[in-house]
Amino acid sequence: MVFYRFQPIKLNRFMALTQFEQIKKLLSEKIPSELICFLPGKWEKIGDVLVIKLHTNVEQYRDVIGEVYASVLNRKSVLCDTGGISGMYREPNVEVIYGSDDCETVHKENGVRFKLDPMRVMFSSGNMDERRRMANVSNNEEVVVDLFAGIGYFTLPMAVHSRPKRIFACEINPVAFDYLCQNIVLNNVTDVVEPLRGDNRKVAPKNVADRVLLGYFGNTYSFLPTAVECLKNHAGIVHYHDVFSDDVVPDSVLQQVDKIVEKYRRKAELLKCKHVKSYAPGVSHYVFDIRIG
Repeated sequence: MVFYRFQPIKLNRFMALTQFEQIKKLLSEKIPSELICFLPGKWEKIGDVLVIKLHTNVEQYRDVIGEVYASVLNRKSVLCDTGGISGMYREPNVEVIYGSDDCETVHKENGVRFKLDPMRVMFSSGNMDERRRMANVSNNEEVVVDLFAGIGYFTLPMAVHSRPKRIFACEINPVAFDYLCQNIVLNNVTDVVEPLRGDNRKVAPKNVADRVLLGYFGNTYSFLPTAVECLKNHAGIVHYHDVFSDDVVPDSVLQQVDKIVEKYRRKAELLKCKHVKSYAPGVSHYVFDIRIG
């Protein structure tokens, strides 16, 4: 009997590197070596567009950095996040550092397609787990009101996977609303979702919902009365998002909600408190599933 000794295959050393290691290796030949440590190790993929944040120490090399990140991560355009999200319309502060200014793309996630332009409307990959969760919380007997629908962040996963009887999706930003309407068609949920353009305090239907989504943060507390008024007989489930100090969650938050709902002779019951992501030291984005009845 003949025994053969197999030698391990030596992989190409470059191919065995992680994507970030590949990026650093390529850029080490294009920018000063002492600046490699300032390269961003995190990024956001939105369809075929990439969003990164650059340290001030490497901003002067933004063009070559954008080109290398696009090449390694296989994206057509790279945006630099210069200031997060701002304003009532939740508009992104970004600049193109590589590729075309036409950044419209289709982002696919959990069987849902989101058409958008990341230069004009926000999209947070950090909320992906919550979008997945919202996909399955409803059922075909419910009516849902989404007070801050955006391009359909929570509306679309819910419509595609839970298929409620009806979702009323409110959005004030005209650009986001246009993408919401396109995405409703793109995902074949025109029979489920009714888009409503304008201030949700004016356009949201009252006394119809079993469930209300408050997927917004900044001053979400001020929209709680609208959420309660959307519920049938002021009773149902509210998904309440906002940014809170970690040391006040959940008790003081529930007390805030109680102050609102007692005006409607209702009480608030906390069903779930979920940490979505850290926002700043000691401050996080949370969502509270609250039953009002």
